[in-house]
Amino acid sequence: MLISHITPDMEVLEIGCGVGYFTKELIKTDAHVTAVDISHDLLSVAQENAHGDKVTFKIEDACQLSFSDNTFDTIIGSSVLHHLDINRALGEFSRILKPGGTIYFTEPNMANIQVFLQKNVPALKKMAGDSPDETAFFRHALRKLLEKYEFKDIHIEPFDFLHPQTPRLLIRLVRKAGVSLEKIPIIKEMAGSLYIKASKESAVV
Repeated sequence: MLISHITPDMEVLEIGCGVGYFTKELIKTDAHVTAVDISHDLLSVAQENAHGDKVTFKIEDACQLSFSDNTFDTIIGSSVLHHLDINRALGEFSRILKPGGTIYFTEPNMANIQVFLQKNVPALKKMAGDSPDETAFFRHALRKLLEKYEFKDIHIEPFDFLHPQTPRLLIRLVRKAGVSLEKIPIIKEMAGSLYIKASKESAVV
């Protein structure tokens, strides 16, 4: 979902790489990968976990990136936007993307009842280990934000009914049921995650 569009000639920015689990998958694309995180400790682990001649790790604040305008072909991240000041982050992404460049993210879906309660009820938020400013997204509101920062070809799709605490023996069954539920329009809106992709306006000729 996040890397099938990547080709070896691309400049790729991974936001919130953490300890590098997903970075290892990006390296397999043979693209030029810049993986960033705000945590020095996490980046140190990522550098141990993910090795490649075309990967660079940097400490960066996603809301105030040091990169020049029009640097990257694509920006990706898994469950990271809901930790950020979304307006500042999207503004930065639009700035550093090349014209026609893309973003690909997966994020928690606020229309999912568990996600909604976990992100909005302080006691549940604390119990789940969420940070105070952590949130989730309604897809229609997120679309408007993307449009505000001049993204186009916006696609935001709810997906995934597989709960992280599903027992291993039931994963295959729950995943199969989830695929069926994703085909029912009203039910699909309550899936646990959002798949987000959009592109920056191309340069005017």
